[in-house]
Amino acid sequence: MPDTPKPGRSLANIAGIVAAATLISKLFGLFRQQAIGAAFAIGPVADAYNFAYVIPGFLLVLLGGINGPFHSAIVSVVAKRKREDIGPLVESISTLVGLVLLGVAVLLVIFAAPMIDLVAQGLAQSTPEAREIAILQLRIMAPMALFAGLIGIGFGTLNADDQYWLPSVSPLFSSVTVLIGLGLLFAAVGQDIVRPEYFLLGGAVLAIATLAGAVLQWLVQLPALWRSGLGRLRLRFNWSDPGVQEVFRILGPATFSSGMLQINVFTDLFFASFIPGTAAALGYANLLVQTPLGIVSNVILVPFLPIFARLAAPENWPELKSRIRQSLLLTALTMLPLGALIITLALPIVRLVYERGAFDLEASQMVTSLLITYGIGMFVYLARDVLVRVFYALGDGQTPFRVSLANIGLNAVLDFWFIRWFGAPGLVLATVGVNIISALAMVIILDRRLQGLPWLAWGRPILALTLASGAAGTAAWGTRLGLENWWGMEGFWIQLLVLAIASTVGLMLFTLLAMLLPIPETGLLVARLRQRFRRR
Repeated sequence: MPDTPKPGRSLANIAGIVAAATLISKLFGLFRQQAIGAAFAIGPVADAYNFAYVIPGFLLVLLGGINGPFHSAIVSVVAKRKREDIGPLVESISTLVGLVLLGVAVLLVIFAAPMIDLVAQGLAQSTPEAREIAILQLRIMAPMALFAGLIGIGFGTLNADDQYWLPSVSPLFSSVTVLIGLGLLFAAVGQDIVRPEYFLLGGAVLAIATLAGAVLQWLVQLPALWRSGLGRLRLRFNWSDPGVQEVFRILGPATFSSGMLQINVFTDLFFASFIPGTAAALGYANLLVQTPLGIVSNVILVPFLPIFARLAAPENWPELKSRIRQSLLLTALTMLPLGALIITLALPIVRLVYERGAFDLEASQMVTSLLITYGIGMFVYLARDVLVRVFYALGDGQTPFRVSLANIGLNAVLDFWFIRWFGAPGLVLATVGVNIISALAMVIILDRRLQGLPWLAWGRPILALTLASGAAGTAAWGTRLGLENWWGMEGFWIQLLVLAIASTVGLMLFTLLAMLLPIPETGLLVARLRQRFRRR
């Protein structure tokens, strides 16, 4: 594999490809969630789906997701190897991973009921019908465990080969299958979809469509891998290959580290199961945050991870530190103003996106309270992911794992108290607190590992951008209130116009303030945007 990107493929080009593909995928993901919301709102079917999906969905994100441990481990190792060695390496890894995950899928089918009871202990008390739906859905979606691992291996290999479009756009296939499934369900039962006698059918359709989407994500990557000579559907048991062992040295701790984060999600859902509708509301709010987070995260992490890996040697650490700063500042420039706008414009965002069909104002208000809390932690969430990828590039998966492990107990304690003090938003606030502590711990450890980081110098522009974001959010909030007093709050077009004007005012103010700050990344970002605009 070449040590540098293919000719003509700059970091900005890669980021553009990833951004466009991820935007398409995230839009389809939003359409999918809108369809689920319109059909089931925050009722038993949607609640059950969020509990049943947590394990197969966790595996799909953990193992098959862009920037997941499989993806990161594969990129870190494959990017350094010769092309002729990649195919056999990928086949050996796929064989071993496939056998293990096939066993996991079988166990999920057998132990679906106790799994649901473990994740959602309060479900049997609060909404018993949702428990039965969730058990059925988990059994249907269990094979996603196998396909998740194969997807992650394939996408990591393609990224290491400088192929970014397909891995970034592929999640749309999963969303499309769910949209098709819900469309067929609605064609069959019509408005009766909200009646209790159709709950089980609706839950089954959601699960089948979700599984079909995972299978399709795996199938679409095969032709690209075969054309590039990066492995075929062949069993290979050469597990003593040094490359295989290196992948698993990174993969094991990285998987456990990300798994520790998912345990925090399990903890959140455990407490959420005692409040009907909370799990579904968490899912709707989380998607609204993950849409911009996913786009920016892929733009920053996907092109930067191979760069971090190539700069892992001590003699390259000065440039590595510069790249870390660049990635963190890009994170701040994007996530801080977006977080501020989400906090101040949460209700019109939720109403505009979800309020149709079975999704009413009461559901909007519940989701809004969660979305505001999510907005507080957007920057820290992505900054933490940047730091984790630096450790992966250095061949150190142990440190993120240990940090995550230490935070599991903290998350449980915060969940226990915060849900008593703040209700459902307390679950999100606990997660924000854990992410802040994780990011600070990794900065301290990385400072020692790289023989000093100018973190105070990095902190000053981030603090300035935080203040600028606060001013932008305040301006957006004031604009929103004024327009709502003038035009009212009802009607799709009024909501859209209010949201568009208020967010534009906030973003324009942030852009002005950011350009006044002595931050080189701001000028580079603005210049790049101007260049693209003039070309169009």
